[in-house]
Amino acid sequence: MKAAAIDRFGPPSAVKLHTLPTPRPGPRQVLIELHAAGVGSWDQSIRDGSLKPDGRTRFPLVLGTDGAGIVVAKGARVRRFRVGDRAYGYELFNSKGGFYAEYIAIDEKSIAPVPRRLDLIQAGAGAVTGLTALQGIDRALRVRRRETVLIVGASGSVGTLAVQFAKRHGARVLATASGTAAMALVRRLGADAVIDARRADAADRLRDLAPEGIDAALALAGGDTLERCLDFMRDGGRIAYPNGVEPEPKPRRRFRIQSYDAEVGPREFAQLGRAVEQARLRVPIAATYPLGKAAGAHRRLQEKVIGRLVLRIRGSR
Repeated sequence: MKAAAIDRFGPPSAVKLHTLPTPRPGPRQVLIELHAAGVGSWDQSIRDGSLKPDGRTRFPLVLGTDGAGIVVAKGARVRRFRVGDRAYGYELFNSKGGFYAEYIAIDEKSIAPVPRRLDLIQAGAGAVTGLTALQGIDRALRVRRRETVLIVGASGSVGTLAVQFAKRHGARVLATASGTAAMALVRRLGADAVIDARRADAADRLRDLAPEGIDAALALAGGDTLERCLDFMRDGGRIAYPNGVEPEPKPRRRFRIQSYDAEVGPREFAQLGRAVEQARLRVPIAATYPLGKAAGAHRRLQEKVIGRLVLRIRGSR
């Protein structure tokens, strides 16, 4: 099979197209013929060696933590999937190789049936980002109807989904984004108001929009803008951020700050599947790249990306 892999840790140019053996599924694994793989900032961290699995790294290392495709084979103990099923999944480190490939062998607990409303490109872009966004909104923040919720960094791959998941609860969603195109997208996805994070008066704008304060905030971007926005949290408010956001929100006494990692499993994917349908979720795609241009996708990650980058490995359905 063809796969985008690295032979050493390094810059985007380290990602090369390889020809590798197709992995064989174990007893509790399925073999997926991949149509799409998501490309995210965490892939950069794996590529440059700042994020590593436990133990010795084996090269060539096939990158990619999430994607979608068609089940073409399965192990003897797999009961939840049949050959021909559409499946999407997430696994941070897979000993048999990541999603930047024509095939992946992966544990059945790390995948799920693709929600009906998503095609395989959207599903490939929405597995880890969907889990991260949903667990931030539902599990960490426990967003409720009529609450005022702030999403900082709303135009990125997680933020665009978090806006929609928060709106499905009937919350009033305020968001920050940078630039006209990013702000327009976040509005289309349902945000009640969008603040340009680059403007010096961003905090004043937020104060005008939420004179009674903010109940909950999902921080997907750190720094001065975030800290100014958090000045308007209500006493006892809730703030959550995925691990990896830098700089982290500074501790404060008036409200709770919680970090979290996206969890994966059958229950988490079932929750995501229901939320996708309830929210009538749209997964914004910034750009697609062929598998052989994975290095180009990694170079694009060094710029501001609105939505998610995707490797298109085969035609979508």
